[in-house]
Parts: sequence; C-alpha cells; structure tokens
Amino acid sequence: MASAYRRDARDAAGDNGGVSWQVVVPVKSSDAAKSRLGASPALALAIAVDTVAAVAAAPGVGRVVVVTADEGVAWELRGIDGVQVVPELASEGIASAVSLGLDMIEETEDRAILLGDLPALASEDLAAALALASRVTRGFVPDREGGGTTMVTATAGSELLHRFGAGSAARHAALGLVRLGVPKDSTLRRDVDTPEHLDAARAQGLGPRTLAALAAGPGSGEDPPLQP
Repeated sequence: MASAYRRDARDAAGDNGGVSWQVVVPVKSSDAAKSRLGASPALALAIAVDTVAAVAAAPGVGRVVVVTADEGVAWELRGIDGVQVVPELASEGIASAVSLGLDMIEETEDRAILLGDLPALASEDLAAALALASRVTRGFVPDREGGGTTMVTATAGSELLHRFGAGSAARHAALGLVRLGVPKDSTLRRDVDTPEHLDAARAQGLGPRTLAALAAGPGSGEDPPLQP
C-alpha cells in the first residue's frame, strides 16, 4: 500500500508545476525535549537533527526554517543545506516558535509545519505527503495513533492554521483542514513520545544520528557527530 501511495504521489508531484515547499520545524531545547520518552539531551538532539536532515533532503522542499532556543541544535544544523535557523530568546511553546518561523516565509509560498520528533522520517514519505497537500488548500497528517498531528500544510495565498497539542487531529479537522491520505505505516506518522514509539520507529529505520546516540548509551555523555 505504501509503495503505491508513494508512486501515486510522485505522479501528482510531476504535475504540480515544481512546487517548492517552505517547512517550519519547531525544536525544543534538548534538555527539555522528550520528557515522556525519557531521552537524554544527546538523544533528543539526535532525533531533531535526523528529522531536519530528512526534511531538507525531500524533493519538493525548498527551505527548512528551524526555530529553537537551543544553541546546540543550531550548531549541529549548520552543515545541512537548505536549513535556516531562527533563534528564540526563550522557549515559549510551540505556537510561539511556529509564529517566529512563519514570519520568515511569505504567504505567497506553499507552507508546512512539521514537528521535530520523527527520527525515522524518510524523505520520500514527506515528498509524497506534500504532493498530496498540493491538491488541497489546507491539510494535516495525523500521528500513527490518530489523535495527534505531525504536519499541517497550506498552499500559497491561504492562512496556515495550526492547533498542535494533545488531541490536535480533531482540532485540525474541525478547523476545516483536510486529512491527507498518508498511510498509517508512513514514517511521517511515527512521532516518538514514548519508549514504545521509539521501538516502532527503530523497526522502520532510524536516522544515523539517532542510531549513534542510542549506541553510545545514556551515560556516555558524548554527542555523536553530525552525519552528512
């Protein structure tokens, strides 16, 4: 099913006039991120970097705007082409971070907001979803469990609406966003909030930075090097 979805989405992408999406990724401080997951700062950093790298490599993505108050995150992202880091003076929540990121993007662009906790994200899965998003004014992708949201989208000229948080999928649907036809097993839907989620993401194939952080172990105190 997933392969057919990717093939259909690639066909759609070929007809969308070379759309170049601007993607905002809010990233929490590594020290504060992934509290339910019980992740170390090094693992939280790795998850964010793998997510951003996959987004930047996705066909159809023109720029990734990362908003973070964490200088370490900004430093680690410096070597990834197509990534712009917008610093927060203080971490004030996802809505504030998203607003800062959207300020960097014209409403005449196709825009998306994607959460930074998708360590197994495959660039082709994101490209496929964005091809579907180009067909609707506003769209959203629920997480694997169906209650949360991993991405919202808006095409050029329309306001990008977002209400992230617990139960956000229902709120996004109530706002009129179209649920995009992304398969349940897409890596775009596997966010990691718990150890069980991380195990499921591992089965799909974690990014290199996250794998290195897990191999180093929570007590190593080492940050694995950024993978190209």
